[in-house]
Amino acid sequence: MEDMADLTFEQAFQQLEHVVQQLESEELPLEQSVALFERGMALAQFCEKKLDEAEQKVQQLAQVGSGAPTMIPFHAEE
Repeated sequence: MEDMADLTFEQAFQQLEHVVQQLESEELPLEQSVALFERGMALAQFCEKKLDEAEQKVQQLAQVGSGAPTMIPFHAEE
């Protein structure tokens, strides 16, 4: 299983869509189905984390008050 750290949200989402298509359209051996399902779950969690980070950044920008928006660094808890 490849490392997801270098994936963009879009790449991870595209891979997730491919996993779902494979699981829905192909008759796969049980072991391969389980491995694909695990990969899909990891990709879904990765995408959810990226969306949460983006939402936090938007909220920080929206809460800056009057004047020009200012980016406040977001430090995700690991």
